[in-house]
Amino acid sequence: MSSGERETSDRRLLRGAQSRRVILRHAVDVASLEGLDGLSFGRLAGDLNVSKSGVQTLFATKENLQVATAECAREVFNDAVVRPTLSVPEGAVRLRALIESWIAYATTPLFPGGCFWAANQAAFDGRPGRVHDALFDGQRSWRDLLADELRHAVEAAEIAELDAGLAAFQLDAVLLAVNTALRCGREDAVAKVRRVTEGLLQPPR
Repeated sequence: MSSGERETSDRRLLRGAQSRRVILRHAVDVASLEGLDGLSFGRLAGDLNVSKSGVQTLFATKENLQVATAECAREVFNDAVVRPTLSVPEGAVRLRALIESWIAYATTPLFPGGCFWAANQAAFDGRPGRVHDALFDGQRSWRDLLADELRHAVEAAEIAELDAGLAAFQLDAVLLAVNTALRCGREDAVAKVRRVTEGLLQPPR
């Protein structure tokens, strides 16, 4: 392959990657409102004024599109919610920062339908497969992160001994409940998740 041919190929690959990112980011927004089952090549092509065949060429199957959309949502979530907290100390300080970052994610909101996982997990919790795994791996990673920070806080004697895995599960459940409450206009739910968080972060006696 000549240098000119390589340059042409590289430009095509770059355009393909850029198109994929644009399509997936829009797909995340659509799926947060209508669910992953609401995605279709035709719908995305029409929304973005691109060819349906072009979208289909990038993803080949609807399942591939759904998996890629879930993975994109996870990346966007991590960029907005998780990574900004990595500069603060581990343990109780970072856990509080993660909760505040999540509250901003839900109240702003980052996705038009609120929490992407709350909008999609119920439709796939009984449907084993790649889409199910992509959705629940994201939630599991978030719970593991909360549990890790709780363990750091215990080890540093910042908080009393607790079951970090159970406490992370409880926090995650409360956050999902807050997302639902916010979608129903219950702004007072934010104060409740802060109270639950502080209840778990009690100092040792």
